[in-house]
Amino acid sequence: MIRTPFYDIHKRYNAKIVEFAGFEMPVEYTGIKDEHMTVRNNAGVFDVSHMGEIWVKGSYALPFIQKVTSNDASVLLPGQAQYSCFPNGKGGIVDDLLVYNFGSEKYLLVVNASNIQKDWDWLVSQNDMGATLENASDKISQLAVQGPKALQILQKLTETDLSAIKYYTFNVGSIAGIADVIISATGYTGAGGFELYFYNQFAEEIWEAIFEAGKEEGIKPIGLGARDTLRLEMGYCLYGNDIDDSTSSIEAGLGWITKFPDNKNSIDKELLLKQKFDGVTRKLRGFEMIDRGIPRHGYEIVDAEGIIIGVVTSGTQSPVLEKGIGMGYIQKDFSGLGTEIYILVRNKHLKARVVNMPFI
Repeated sequence: MIRTPFYDIHKRYNAKIVEFAGFEMPVEYTGIKDEHMTVRNNAGVFDVSHMGEIWVKGSYALPFIQKVTSNDASVLLPGQAQYSCFPNGKGGIVDDLLVYNFGSEKYLLVVNASNIQKDWDWLVSQNDMGATLENASDKISQLAVQGPKALQILQKLTETDLSAIKYYTFNVGSIAGIADVIISATGYTGAGGFELYFYNQFAEEIWEAIFEAGKEEGIKPIGLGARDTLRLEMGYCLYGNDIDDSTSSIEAGLGWITKFPDNKNSIDKELLLKQKFDGVTRKLRGFEMIDRGIPRHGYEIVDAEGIIIGVVTSGTQSPVLEKGIGMGYIQKDFSGLGTEIYILVRNKHLKARVVNMPFI
């Protein structure tokens, strides 16, 4: 398995290490609930160096990105980022990703760790226009500093005005004396903060500087367990659970990142247009438990008569709400807000209600 440059640090913090997407990663340090609430109330640091980074460069960079992604990258100005996905040519999703605009001929695609090779192969296979592709995943480390106190902690380490970096924009500056760090106002928690990209050789130096700067604010390292509960409270999709090669962006409620401008001839455009206007037979919906119980990935969703109407894709006990919450694909007729549904948990039909996301 692969280790990130922070592996020895995780061991020093007595992290529980698990296999994730071929990497040895920390799932928790002090406990998922404690780490979750640390991010919601203060600040926490995630090692997300397992994520993939792919550069797209040259005069065909934007036309290529317009072809392979669902969102409209032509609206991005330099210094802006957007959430998007790769349609797979069959109505499904290869992966979801972030697109960063560094200029008209330079973009960065940040993809999921479990899909780095899959995404690279897909992009190469679709590159019939001569865009320059570079897989830099092995060279770049990434830390996500998340929480309401993230800005004041990181501001101690940089002359860049972090308050000027608005949501889904980024800058390239110095952090703790290390130049050329990508400082991105993005994250997977809904708690605010930044994601930092830098070369591997500076990993330990930047980690130590962040924790020294955040000592007074009670900054803590946070594992993948809390990353999952945090993203689920916000209703953010997880590839492999809520979206995959068999789900379309329209079914997944990602119509807002599925754009059809006249200048964009993207993969699956006609199919997704048809779904958008004709409708779909199932929808990804959030639900919260009425009965006590924790929904889990793969649990069946049934109606009052016990007929299967869907499946849970993600579920957990929300540390903030202190109740079970989840997401799942539900037949269209049962997908309306407020609809009562039942989650099949160990042969018991536990009542739940379809609700808006985010949950908090």
